[in-house]
Amino acid sequence: MIVYKFGGASVKDANGVKNLFRIIKSVSDKLIIVVSAFGKTTNALEDILSLSYDNVSLAKDKLKNLFLYHYRIMDELFDNKAHPIFEIIKSLFHDLEKNIEKTTYENFDQKYDQVISFGEIFSTKIISEYLKITGFDNQWVDIREKLATDTTFRDAKVVFIKSEGNIQSAFNFKTVEAYVTQGFIGGTEEGLSTTLGREGSDYTAALLANFLNAKEVIVWKDVEGVLNADPQYFTNTFKLNRLSYQETVEMAYFGAKVIHPKTIKPLHNKNIPLLVKSFINPQGEGTVIQCFDAYDENLPVIILKKHQVLVSLFPKDLSFVIEDELSKIFRYLSDNKIKINLIQNSAISFSFCFDNTNNKVQQLIELLKEDYKVLYNDQLELLTIRHYTAEAIAEVTKGRKIYIEQRSRHTAHFVIK
Repeated sequence: MIVYKFGGASVKDANGVKNLFRIIKSVSDKLIIVVSAFGKTTNALEDILSLSYDNVSLAKDKLKNLFLYHYRIMDELFDNKAHPIFEIIKSLFHDLEKNIEKTTYENFDQKYDQVISFGEIFSTKIISEYLKITGFDNQWVDIREKLATDTTFRDAKVVFIKSEGNIQSAFNFKTVEAYVTQGFIGGTEEGLSTTLGREGSDYTAALLANFLNAKEVIVWKDVEGVLNADPQYFTNTFKLNRLSYQETVEMAYFGAKVIHPKTIKPLHNKNIPLLVKSFINPQGEGTVIQCFDAYDENLPVIILKKHQVLVSLFPKDLSFVIEDELSKIFRYLSDNKIKINLIQNSAISFSFCFDNTNNKVQQLIELLKEDYKVLYNDQLELLTIRHYTAEAIAEVTKGRKIYIEQRSRHTAHFVIK
């Protein structure tokens, strides 16, 4: 059995869905197809949800546009306009609108997950029905009913034992050779939708592979494999032919977008290979990620993480930043769900860098000011170079202001502007 995962870029339009079919139609193994929301649907839903608090009319206009986007894809895929999928999606959009208007959710994060999860339901419903009319028999599964999570909305933790039993029961291949399901989302015991963190579809694919002892996982991207740098920001990038699990975890942790950070552990636990291949060139070799002993590409790997905030704390009485103070600082960060990307401290200062993605920066700063003198800078970037060379550092930091620089045996970090 193999798990295929298709991201939003691979199914952004009807041609993308047709290409998905061309890729899977010749697969002889039993197959699970994990799919993200179409194109930029998740971003659109986030925009609609945000607008719903301040500009209901504009939010409804954007929701209508999102429906028309999905309708156009269906219109190109289904010759029979009486196919049930049209009414199914229309009904789901009606349910989505009710969720957006609902005001009884406990907090924004809970409402966020109920709204955002619709993107994957739309895409997988359409793809499953399209595959059926091509003659590709499959069964659609609502992963929210099978992948059990806690109630940490927007970054839910998987309840592994319960999920494993649910998954093995649902994906049993007794009546079909293929299943279509969603990435990125799960569900609580109370029946609420949860999300696993942005780009979490890779993680879903890895969990399914682990629970079902898959032969391999293939993640289909718009690049030929894992590159040593993001071509959006850097020139002269090169494909890495093979990577170890450890190297991939390091890259993902520091912001490489090609693989979700949580993806590797479920695969490593059972030594399941992960292939990253191009949906544009399916015949290409891609990148193989497995239990290799060493990094053997002899190339610096450059990772740029944008939208960073650098905060520096100084005790007001010049006392040392030692164990008691550090535990207090980390408690602040944990309570505000701040995930640190880089730390640097001296005798009387403590600096940390984190993603400015949850709009809680000012709230955190005001809280910290009660006990510390606080300095901070936003709109920064975290540049990480694995297997760095002097030439690579000079090239990518040229003309940049460096706020923090750190180097270890294999990795160099720079907080820059």
